[in-house]
Amino acid sequence: MSRTTPVRPPRPSPGGAGLFTRAGVFRLKPVDSSEAETAGGLRRTMGLWQLVALSLGGLVGAGVFSLAGVVAHEDAGPAVMLSFLIAIVASGAAALCYAEFAGMIPKAGSAYTYTYAALGEVVGWAIGWDLLLEYTAIVAVVAIAVSGYFSYILERVGIDLPHWMLGAPGTGSGHRVDLFAALLCLLLAFVLSRGTKEAARFETVLVAVKLGIVALVVAAGAFHISAGHFSPFLPYGLGGAFTGAATAFFAVYGYDAMSAAAEESAEAKRLLPKAIMISLGIAAVVYLLVCVVLLGMQDHRHIDTASPFSSALESVGLGALGLLVAVGAVIGVTTSAFANMLAVSRVWFSMSRDGLLPRWFARNHPRRHVPTRVIWPVGIGSAVIAGFLPIREAADLTNIGILVAFIVVAVAVVVLRRARPDLPRAFRTPLVPLVPAVGVAFSCWLIAHLDAVTWLRFTGWMVLGMVVYGLFGFRNSAQNGPAGAAASPAPGAGPPPPGGSPAPPAPRSPSEPAQAPTPSTSPGNEKEDPAR
Repeated sequence: MSRTTPVRPPRPSPGGAGLFTRAGVFRLKPVDSSEAETAGGLRRTMGLWQLVALSLGGLVGAGVFSLAGVVAHEDAGPAVMLSFLIAIVASGAAALCYAEFAGMIPKAGSAYTYTYAALGEVVGWAIGWDLLLEYTAIVAVVAIAVSGYFSYILERVGIDLPHWMLGAPGTGSGHRVDLFAALLCLLLAFVLSRGTKEAARFETVLVAVKLGIVALVVAAGAFHISAGHFSPFLPYGLGGAFTGAATAFFAVYGYDAMSAAAEESAEAKRLLPKAIMISLGIAAVVYLLVCVVLLGMQDHRHIDTASPFSSALESVGLGALGLLVAVGAVIGVTTSAFANMLAVSRVWFSMSRDGLLPRWFARNHPRRHVPTRVIWPVGIGSAVIAGFLPIREAADLTNIGILVAFIVVAVAVVVLRRARPDLPRAFRTPLVPLVPAVGVAFSCWLIAHLDAVTWLRFTGWMVLGMVVYGLFGFRNSAQNGPAGAAASPAPGAGPPPPGGSPAPPAPRSPSEPAQAPTPSTSPGNEKEDPAR
């Protein structure tokens, strides 16, 4: 078909010549259409500090109250501090890439939306499908952590519960299901379905309480640090520290969950980059202080992985404070699950709005303006994972998805810098491509330290995702409509001949904003514009 023919190009079919072109699986989502597309959808109600609180809700949670103890006990010993430092450096490089995209595309979906706009639909789909599992598993991990502290509280007040309901199979004698963790996931789904504005206020209060508890732990524990607990510093070698970093990485990337809620932020382009950097800076200080105090109070071999801080405080004669910390952890760690459940619901909502998943899921509640049709399936899925998988297996399942998403976002920043240097950017990642390369290198290194079972589960999930995309997403994508035709060139189409007239515009969807005819409106089409 000629590029000058004012007829919408046909949908490419599997096996066709255009399948692996910008008109096929690598078609791009127009960056410029985001404002018109999101009008009338989710409500923009969150300011800077609510965004920071949402990010910290994901950043400072299970990593402080649970995973720090797990990594110290099983992988790194006192070198857990090095594990978290490695994870924070890798996360910081990725955070700078996320900040650039967040200021450029303030739209629901986070890494899914960013890669769809920069690298193409099939890559965006893969990352979105990855995020669906990643965020759901994170909700489950945090719920398991809360359940551990809740069980600790009940034991201290003399309440004995049946063993079958206290943990997933294989986590203890007689354990069949972690009932508390599963019920918490369902409770969070209920809270989130009530509306974003009210839930964000609730989240902000809980985050403040959580940070206050962490400050109390650090201050009290600092007087009971024993230098002998730090020797030997690397009981499992440097490899143990890196293995621990692969697990600890899960705890230091909550800004990703916050960026998924971009459409619910007032002045998103200006505020999102600030919120990402502020929250990661706070989290870095918190984690390093917490690791020093935890390992200073108790030998890593004696840490109770179900409730590390409570047991550590009890070991130095602060049992009453340990009980208070357990109560606070149940309240505070819940914010991490909340942030990630909000994120997965927004990614699913965005993929459904784009037609890659059934559009039925993209219909908001008429009064509360939240995607309730997505929230409840997420709540049930996370409840199943929380009830039947140990925390370590759930955390590793999450980490591989996070790391893959970070690699792709870092690459996308470099690609879009070259393809669309004209796009306005509220924040620019410094030292490109060096900083993205650091993020990619650290992420690849950390992925290499995850076990084979984690890889098998992740591979199985991604294969299933490609099948779903081939059977449903590719054919039902919104880019198959008039807007997609405008955004993607026909298969085999090239730039107009020298001296030729520019091609007439393809039919435009009524929902897209009017644009000047000269500049290209989608990344990757700049060379087709004879004016450039």
